[in-house]
Amino acid sequence: MGLAVYGLYLCVRQAVVNERGKRQAIRNAERVAQLEDRTGIHVEPHLQRLVLPYPRLLHALNAAYAVLNVGLTVGWLISLFRRRHPAYHRLRRATSLATLGALPAFLFFPCAPPRKLDYIVDTIADVSGVDLESSPIGKLYDPIAAMPSIHVAYAVVTGYGLAQTSPRRRVRALGRVYALLVSFIVFVTGNHYILDAIVGGVLGGAALKIARWLSREEARR
Repeated sequence: MGLAVYGLYLCVRQAVVNERGKRQAIRNAERVAQLEDRTGIHVEPHLQRLVLPYPRLLHALNAAYAVLNVGLTVGWLISLFRRRHPAYHRLRRATSLATLGALPAFLFFPCAPPRKLDYIVDTIADVSGVDLESSPIGKLYDPIAAMPSIHVAYAVVTGYGLAQTSPRRRVRALGRVYALLVSFIVFVTGNHYILDAIVGGVLGGAALKIARWLSREEARR
């Protein structure tokens, strides 16, 4: 199931990551920023300035953005599967639904991340010295899929899973704030807007509710 969903994601990437798509993504990014200005929530530049004086912290946050978020989502699902935990199928389904729910936006509303605009620092490239788009990892993700934030959608699902299924109290506590932590990371590293995170959070919550409903329906049969 995971490979099938990821395959669809890569098909969308293939369809939009071209010169025309990149130009449209910049225009859409500017629209998102303008909407945030009008609503008074365009605070990403201010948040980023709080951490720019701390390059070591930024290195850690960049690594968390690039690897740890998706890695934790997949790793926790593998852990639940190996433990034969009853929540595994529901959380796996929620993760897949969150991804599928984001694909129409990625296809019809390609959106560049804030780091592609002039007033946001690309911390991954400028601080950590890694150009994601020219590196091998650049072929594995869609660089113009900022809206909605799939990182935050996964964080909502994974955070809920950690809070509900971990045998450790500290991990359950982390699960309750995990989505907020991920949101802070994607803001200060210049990878998502506030609106991206809001829509991603709603998407993750909706995926959990649909997965829970499907599980109940299956149990009734």
